[in-house]
Amino acid sequence: MNDRILSLLGLCRRAGKLVIGADPAVESITSKKSKAVIYTEDFSKNSIKHVLTASHKAGVRVLCIKRSKDELSLALGKLCGVVSVEDRGFAEKLIQLIENEQGGELYDKI
Repeated sequence: MNDRILSLLGLCRRAGKLVIGADPAVESITSKKSKAVIYTEDFSKNSIKHVLTASHKAGVRVLCIKRSKDELSLALGKLCGVVSVEDRGFAEKLIQLIENEQGGELYDKI
């Protein structure tokens, strides 16, 4: 796998610092364990509303990656479209990678 974001998410899961799924992510956010929430671009709009509301109230950063649920599921070994990262180091690195990827695409379009 050459995708650094998906690779890092897989490593995060193996380290036990990743919560998979919408309801578990909301629970992670409300219990103040979540450092960042990441969801795929094809994740259900209705399902993400609860996660976004909880994240906004708790002040947790939410990022959308330009990947499908299938790609994320393949990287993590479990069907999912949203994850909560519960480690500050992993969260900061993922935020940096995602912002660099999206910033690069925006820069290319200008």
